[in-house]
Amino acid sequence: MIQAKRHLPILTASDPVSPVHPLGRRAKVLLTSVFGPYAQDDEYGSRRLNPMELYQNQVTRTQGPFSLRMFHRSWGLMLIQANIEASCVVLDFPVLDRFVQELQENQYDVIGITSIIPNLVKVKKMCELIRRYQPQATIVVGGHIANVSDLAERIDADHCVKGEGVRWFRRFLGEDENRPIRHPMIKSGYGTRTAGITVSEGPGDVAATVIPSVGCPLGCNFCSTSAMFGGKGKFVDFYATGDELFHVMCQMEKEMHSCSFFIMDENFLLHQRRARRLLELMREHDKSWAIHVFSSANVLNKYTMDELLGLGISWVWMGLEGKDSQYTKLHGIDVHKLIRDLQANGIRVLGSTIIGLENHTPENINEAIDYAAGFATDFHQFMLYTPIPGTPLHAELTAKGLMKDESEYELGEIHGQLIFNYRHPNIPAGMEGDFMIRAFDRDFEVNGPSTVRIVRTTLAGWLRHKNHPEPRIRRRYAWEARELGTTFAALVGAAARYYKHNPVMRDKIRSLQADLIAEFGWKARFYATVGGWYVFRKIRAEQRRLAAGWTYEPPTFYERNEHCTDRPELPECRWCEPMTPPVAPETAPDSPTPRTRAAAPDETVAALP
Repeated sequence: MIQAKRHLPILTASDPVSPVHPLGRRAKVLLTSVFGPYAQDDEYGSRRLNPMELYQNQVTRTQGPFSLRMFHRSWGLMLIQANIEASCVVLDFPVLDRFVQELQENQYDVIGITSIIPNLVKVKKMCELIRRYQPQATIVVGGHIANVSDLAERIDADHCVKGEGVRWFRRFLGEDENRPIRHPMIKSGYGTRTAGITVSEGPGDVAATVIPSVGCPLGCNFCSTSAMFGGKGKFVDFYATGDELFHVMCQMEKEMHSCSFFIMDENFLLHQRRARRLLELMREHDKSWAIHVFSSANVLNKYTMDELLGLGISWVWMGLEGKDSQYTKLHGIDVHKLIRDLQANGIRVLGSTIIGLENHTPENINEAIDYAAGFATDFHQFMLYTPIPGTPLHAELTAKGLMKDESEYELGEIHGQLIFNYRHPNIPAGMEGDFMIRAFDRDFEVNGPSTVRIVRTTLAGWLRHKNHPEPRIRRRYAWEARELGTTFAALVGAAARYYKHNPVMRDKIRSLQADLIAEFGWKARFYATVGGWYVFRKIRAEQRRLAAGWTYEPPTFYERNEHCTDRPELPECRWCEPMTPPVAPETAPDSPTPRTRAAAPDETVAALP
């Protein structure tokens, strides 16, 4: 039996000496996220303002019935489960009673918990329950919460692990840490809902998630992801070459019937050699995939529009940070023009703006918000400038004595949407939450519902490229435009009704409706009229439902890997097998998989701030 160890250092996968469980790969492992419910105020740190929904939380927060609602699985747990040889069960989004039931009914040797910092109280409670019901189990805690330097003193865990978890767990279980990575079959989202309607999630309807690497070499001072995986200039590769990545995407296409992919990489296009090799393979094999990426503006500028179209880039999440910000990834670039060019080619843009930068004051905050709304991106994320433990910003403000004591706030409220965890030099405490609402409201007021903005950009791409000389690009635009004359026309028709008392927004939406009818004829007119009335009623019903206090919670997932032979009744996770034979030496670095490395000069020169 492994005894609980207090005050252990934070561990990483790159530590030269790592602990090893005595049972090795014979150990039975449970991996779990923190317990719900999530979208409510409770004693464990849950906050109604911080649901388990990325878009509702920090992108479409004040768009009411038009808000895009969806859940995302705990992808890190799925990746670890697919890549260890021990019996492993994943329990994702349990409620507290369900977590206790699992501890009472099934014995485990290792229990891993993933969490973000606002859920620290939940992690502490889960550790206490594990000690009560399964005192023999080794407790491993990881995720962004491991950025807390004294985490091991706050919770009763055996190991607190920072950074990449696959290699750490392989070491811990006595396995070969350098085996190639198997990629789980991951839907990018589920339970998608907007305008009071739940969206179809049949085969091929939802993008598949691909995770080529973790970490961000740009290393912005506020970025907890960069800090978690080594800081500026560092990242961990799972698939270092375009060949490996293409192989995984082909398997997902076959098994999941997916032709769209969400690339979960903090700056995918930064790795130009890999991206351009993927482009070569897509052309060679006639793949008309749609790809969604994160990218900084300076990296996007390194590609021609023909290259972006050839890669199938159809959605970009871009950091805009704020007017006159210190971040050089935006310097020397006409970002407004870049966004207009992307949207004119049908590439949807999600812009991200920081509220509470060093130069923000109550007097200039409206100017900063108007500047952000002026980008007219399809979606816009707003986040408070928040120093997360482990980041350079946190260290800087700590040295200046500006960090608040934890007795001055609740951990569950420090999630970038409500309050500062430090003393801003210009913004009095308590004003920041109002500034956030003001930002979301202003963007919504000026630009309208994000889902309607998507229709406008998608139509622009279709009109521009429906006759593109390359057939595979024509096919992609046809696939993305497949619902413009039907479902999207109905949404636009409903939005026109919704805004009938707002002349500016009504006229803007009716102009879009006229463009749809001009392109798709009687079908778009029918759907905008009849379908629009139906969707409008759904919008009003959703509006009443939300006003009555309704919140959305994710379902619980319970899955096993193929080594879990004692409970064959559990659903089994699926994954992509690595490339065989191995990638040729001239295209793959001679380094272990996953590969922890600094960015190569050709990848980051002129990109790092």
